Parts: sequence; C-alpha cells; structure tokens
Amino acid sequence: MKAIVQDRYGSPDVLEFGEVEKPVAVSNLVLVRARASSVNAYDWHVMRGDPYLARLMLPAAFGRKGPKARIRGRDFAGRVEAVGPEVTRFSPGDEVYGDLGDANGAFAEYVCAPEDLVELKPINLTFEQAAAIPLAGSTALFGLRDVAKVEAGQRVLVNGASGGVGTFAVQLAKTFGAKVTGVCSTRNVDLVRSLGADHVIDYGKEDFTRNGGPYDVVLDLVANRSLADLRRCLTPSGTLVLSGGGTFTGGSVVGPMRILLQAKLQSRFVRHCLIDFSTPLTLEHLTTLKTLAESSQLTPAIDRSYALADVPAAITYLETHHAQAKVTITI
Repeated sequence: MKAIVQDRYGSPDVLEFGEVEKPVAVSNLVLVRARASSVNAYDWHVMRGDPYLARLMLPAAFGRKGPKARIRGRDFAGRVEAVGPEVTRFSPGDEVYGDLGDANGAFAEYVCAPEDLVELKPINLTFEQAAAIPLAGSTALFGLRDVAKVEAGQRVLVNGASGGVGTFAVQLAKTFGAKVTGVCSTRNVDLVRSLGADHVIDYGKEDFTRNGGPYDVVLDLVANRSLADLRRCLTPSGTLVLSGGGTFTGGSVVGPMRILLQAKLQSRFVRHCLIDFSTPLTLEHLTTLKTLAESSQLTPAIDRSYALADVPAAITYLETHHAQAKVTITI
C-alpha cells in the first residue's frame, strides 16, 4: 500500500511517499481502508522529535534517532476491510473513524487499529469531517469536561480558539452551557464567532490577560503567555488547563513543555487549580463526540484538504501558516 514514511527526525523533507506492507487484521484489530486522515500538531512534534525533552518523556512515540513508528498520522476515517477473530463490534463495510495513538500509521491507504479505538462514523459527516475529530476533539472534550469539569453558567476562555483543538473546545463549552470567550487573530474572528463564542478577543488588538474576565476556566492551547498572565484571568478559585501548544519553531529542548513544568511546581502553592494533561485514548470519547456530531452540536471546521502524497506540504502549512481549524488528508 501507499503511505507516508519516515526513518529519521527532521523537517517535512524527511517524509517519503512510498510502498509499505499492508497491515493484517489479527486478534482484536480492525483493518480499515482509509478514506481520510487529518494533521495535528502532534504529527510535526513526532516528525521533528521536538522538543527534545519529549523524547525522554514519551518513549512510546520517540526513538533515539527517529520516531518508533515509520508511518506518520493518528486520525483516520474509512470503511472496514476485515476484522480480527476477537472483534465483535464491526463487520466489513462499516464506516468508521478513530485514533491510532502513539502507534501512528494513519497517513496510509490502510490502517489497523484496536477495536476499542474505533467507532462508527457519524452518519451526517463526510470521511474528511470525521477524520478531523478524533485527537483534537478528544483533547477538547477531556480538557473541558473531564479535567476542568465545566458547568452551565461558568465563564470559559479558550486561548487558541481558531486552531484544531480550539474550534472543538468553543463548541463543546457552549454545549456544556458555559459563556465562552475565544481568543484568536484578526482573520479568524468571524470563524470563532460562527462556532458559537459569546465573545471574541482579537489578540492583535487587545490583551486578553488584562481586559475581560475573570474566568472560571481558562483553556490554554497556545503556550504564548506566562503562567502569571494566564492566572491573572482567573477568578480566585478558577481553573487553568494547559495543553501544550506553542509556536512551530523546532529545535528546542523544552519548548511548550516549559509552562507545563512551571505549573506542576507552582500548583501546590497557589489557590488556583493549575492542570496540565495529555489526552487518553478512550472509546467513550469517540462515542460522545459521535453523538454530539450527529445531533449537530459539534461540527468540524476544516481549513483545507491535501492528497496523501502531499502530506509534507500539509504539515508545512500547519507549521508556518497558522491554519484555521483542521487540515485534512483525502486518501
């Protein structure tokens, strides 16, 4: 099958479009003929092995000289081709979507995923729309619902509201009944407003850490402000949720993990609840997101789509052009 493979860390130039062995459905694995995937910041972090500290902290994904998995990509959507003997929930022909996690392998014509990381595709979405959901949607859902425990009537600020995770976070916070403020650039104000944000702050014109608020929950997806700045936005008992992010510079030792480490050190000594998290892969998240999508409470926002052979260009676009919402791959 055709796939995007990588044998060493580096820029998108190290990604090659070539032939690899087609996977086989054994045990509890589901073989899917992929129709679409999507690009996440995770993909370029693994591609570059950046920040260097991640190579020590995430050994399942990062090797010494290159990623553990040769094929990049996590999110997928497509039709079931075959199932292993232990699979009970799917049959050939089912339209599904899911996340391969640190195993990677979604930038390919076929993917093989454990049954518990696969869910039926939302019936009202295209394959491209469904493939945009898994990692970004699960991150937003876990951060707001499971970590911050957002409730109706709370004031929530999303820093990075126009990005892949941010576009889902705005919609989910509204679904939970919160009053939502989104922070984005000038060109993305209309997009964030269309997602349901009650207020939109253009960071080029206004400092959100000094105007507005206070907020019960701040979800930071950019890591472009100090911990002190972000805490200034909170109510006395507010919650700050940190999900990495950061600019696409590459070659850093700590990178956006710096603010996560600072939060761990300060969390014992301040009134605010400071939380950093990595998104667990669960079937429950995929099922919840599917239900929300089918009830039109969650609609993936897509910037543009690339062909499988053009994944290097898609990642370059994500790195350098601050993509609006999600960038998808049509296979």
